[in-house]
Amino acid sequence: MLSDQNNKQQILVVDDEPANLRVLKKILGNLYRLTFAKSGEEALRLVERELPDLILLDVMMPGMTGFDVCQVLKSQPLSKSIPVMFVTALSDEVDEAKGFEVGAVDYITKPVSPAVVKARVRTHLSLVQADELRRTRLQVIQRLGRASEYKDNETGTHILRMSHYSKVMALAYGLSENAADNLLHAAPMHDIGKIGIPDSIMLKPDKLTAEEFAIMQKHPEIGAEILGDSDSDLIELAKIVALTHHEKWDGSGYPKGLKGAEIPLEGRIVAVADVFDALTSKRPYKDAWSVDKAVDLIKSQSGIHFDPELVTLFEACLPAILEIRARWQDD
Repeated sequence: MLSDQNNKQQILVVDDEPANLRVLKKILGNLYRLTFAKSGEEALRLVERELPDLILLDVMMPGMTGFDVCQVLKSQPLSKSIPVMFVTALSDEVDEAKGFEVGAVDYITKPVSPAVVKARVRTHLSLVQADELRRTRLQVIQRLGRASEYKDNETGTHILRMSHYSKVMALAYGLSENAADNLLHAAPMHDIGKIGIPDSIMLKPDKLTAEEFAIMQKHPEIGAEILGDSDSDLIELAKIVALTHHEKWDGSGYPKGLKGAEIPLEGRIVAVADVFDALTSKRPYKDAWSVDKAVDLIKSQSGIHFDPELVTLFEACLPAILEIRARWQDD
C-alpha cells in the first residue's frame, strides 16, 4: 500500500539559496511531497527522472537562470505540460512579463506570503488534476471508439475523417473552439452501440431483412446505455451523439423519431458528416460515390434527413472537408 506521502502531489522547488528552500519547505512541506534543486542544471535532471506535478522556480541563479530552465522545460515533450511558477525577488513588470513569455503560469515575488503561496499552488495543482482527468476520460472514449471499429465494416480513417468534418461544421455554425474540440472527440463514439449487435447482422454482406434492420436500429440506444450517465461533459456529449445521429429532420429517423430542433445540434452535425463520408468511402458491399454525387444527395435531403441550415454550412465548408478527406485516405 502506498504511504500518505507517496499519494501527495509532488512539487520541485528550485533555488540556489538554502534559506529560500527552507522557507518554502516550511510553507508547503506538510501538504505536498517536495523535492529540491539548487541549480537549473540539477532541476532539469530531476524533472527528467521524476516528472513533478508543479515546479517553483527561482529566476536569478548561477549558470542557468530560471528563464533558461523554463524555456528548456517547455521545449521538451515530457515536461512541457508541467506548470512552472516563478518565485523571485525580481519585481519589475518587465521581468514578470518575461516569465509569462517563456511559459510560466504564475509569478510570485519575494518575500513570499505563506497564504498566497498556498493558494496559488493549490489553484494550479487543481488545474493539473482537472487536465489529467479530462485526458483520462478522453483516452477511455478513444479506446471505446477503437473497439467499435472491430465490429464494423467502417475503418479507423472513416472515424477520423467524419470527426474532423464535424469539428469544421461546428466552428462554422458558431460554436466555440472548446465546444468544437469536444465534438471532435465525442464523434468517434457515434456507433459504439454496434458492439451489441450480432456479428451475423453487422458483417452480413447482403441487404438486411426487415427483422435484421430492426435489430440494427437498436445500436443508438445500446450506445447510450454503454456510455451511461456521467458527470463528464465529454462522455455526456458522446452519449448524445450516439443516441441521436440517426434521427432525421422530418421526424422519420430512429430511435426516438425526434423532429427538427428536437434533435440536439451535435447529433445533427454528426449525421451530415457521417453520411457524407460513408457515401464517399468504399465498403465491401458498395463502391465509393463521387464527391459530386454525395453532395447532391446531401442537398436533396435538406429538410428531410438533414437540418437545412447545416446543409448550407456543409456546402460552404466543402473545401476544408475535402482537404481533410485527402489527408486521411483509407489504406
